Amino acid sequence: MDKLWERAIILVDMNAFFASVEQLDRPELRGRPIGITNGAEGTCIITCSYEARAFGIRTGMRLREARERCAHFQVIPSRPGRYVAVSSAIMQALHNITPEVEVFSIDEAFLDVTGCQRLLGPPEQIARLVKQTVYEVSGLYCSVGVSGDKTTAKWAAKQQKPDGLTVVPPWQAAERLREVALTELCGIAKGIGSFLAERGIHRCGDMARLPVGELSRRFGNLGRRIWLMAQGMDPSPVETRIAAPKSIGHGKVMPPATTDREVILDFLDHMSFKVGARLRRHQMVAREFSIGLRADTGWLGGQYMLSVPGNDGGQIFRLCRLMVERHWRGEPVHQVQITASDPRPVDGQLELFAAEEGATGKGNAVMDAVNERFGEYTLTPARLLRRGGMHNVIAPAWRPTGHRKTV
Repeated sequence: MDKLWERAIILVDMNAFFASVEQLDRPELRGRPIGITNGAEGTCIITCSYEARAFGIRTGMRLREARERCAHFQVIPSRPGRYVAVSSAIMQALHNITPEVEVFSIDEAFLDVTGCQRLLGPPEQIARLVKQTVYEVSGLYCSVGVSGDKTTAKWAAKQQKPDGLTVVPPWQAAERLREVALTELCGIAKGIGSFLAERGIHRCGDMARLPVGELSRRFGNLGRRIWLMAQGMDPSPVETRIAAPKSIGHGKVMPPATTDREVILDFLDHMSFKVGARLRRHQMVAREFSIGLRADTGWLGGQYMLSVPGNDGGQIFRLCRLMVERHWRGEPVHQVQITASDPRPVDGQLELFAAEEGATGKGNAVMDAVNERFGEYTLTPARLLRRGGMHNVIAPAWRPTGHRKTV
């Protein structure tokens, strides 16, 4: 039997996930340059097929530029519910290989297969099983990275796309990363990258020249982790548990430079509806809400409080109206955000003055039951009938189970 790795981590990365799902479901799109947008009215590309990438089209590009690069570029409105269903099936299948699965995003997952080696074989063999499993359950291809730590495995998965498999044994990780730019590693953003560049640390191999204490003094435990990451020794474990929520929120990008008050209120009402429904789904209430509008000068808004903890979208929306009256002076707005800052479980005890909310609570229960069975907006506040192009999006924090299972 091959040498057992002391630690074996696999990163599964779906290839152009949303676009690949569309090409799977619609054979006429296969081999064609397509891009996914947020609904039919979206103007920014969420992701695109590899055929589109061959023309220089990329995530975040505006449609106008994409069409200039490729005259036969085709736009496909996103279908979040479908992508969530496919991802959930993939993540469930991965748990049949190992229980140590961390869903990193809707199209990525880490697997700790250290304890599977005697049963399933060496890490490369397990990685091939992972690729086969993903294809069998979804009909889609993925790229896989294998190494002794999460950071190196994630870097490895990017080296051969699409449908790639890259293995970096732990004892080779430091050498393989030596000439890699630090900013190519997950978790080293522009701020940390600039701090390191000022000290002459640009590539992973440079990190050994920097005392770990200097990073620790500046960034604490994160600094020590970054120092180890660059040398193929990321100590962070595969996290299988989802912590209880410290906040529950929803945000939405608006049409550029929106100055129509009614449109702004429509978006805030939509987010209030979603935050309230999500709190109720997980039997939670909140009293404090952070409500904001993003303008050119930064965020407008602040913290607002209900008289008693609640989970009704109408109550939340009344706070939004108050925020608009106090803080918005007609400047162009680009985004809205509502976050329940202190979600807590419903304890069953009535607070003073809470009795008047009984009828509202019963109405919400009926609405939630109907929407769960027939679709999210089967029953909805009248104002949301005007929601038009405000399509749902998948949050980066999405997970297939628990309080993060929401679109």
